[in-house]
Amino acid sequence: MKYTIYTDGACSGNPGPGGWGAVIFDQDKKQKNISGNAKNTTNNRMELMAPIMALKKIKSKSEVTILTDSTYVKNGITEWIKKWEKNDWKNANKKPVKNKDLWIKLNDLCKKYKIDWKWIKGHSNNEYNDLADDLATRAIQD
Repeated sequence: MKYTIYTDGACSGNPGPGGWGAVIFDQDKKQKNISGNAKNTTNNRMELMAPIMALKKIKSKSEVTILTDSTYVKNGITEWIKKWEKNDWKNANKKPVKNKDLWIKLNDLCKKYKIDWKWIKGHSNNEYNDLADDLATRAIQD
């Protein structure tokens, strides 16, 4: 099975109430929108929750393209995480990695799929990135 997923996170204040959203397409172009929220969180945590929750909704061993407007998420999962694991979850400044719990969850989920991570410019009139943003923003109010 193949999927394409657009993800986004939002926060009102940082920290503050936050929301995440994801738009999931299967290989037959069937669309599923999901979202959720947290009362006291950060934007980066919401950016991480979107792909975590989206991956939980699809079949393991699938081929997945995830489009995110967060360089934090894309670079974190494709590059930085390897160094963090080697350095006992310390960043380049020898400080504990923020959001370690979510990075571990995302990394564990990624092992169940073949994922191609792509960065997409936010607020650039991409219909599904805009929809993921709208889902995340509306989820803050729920």
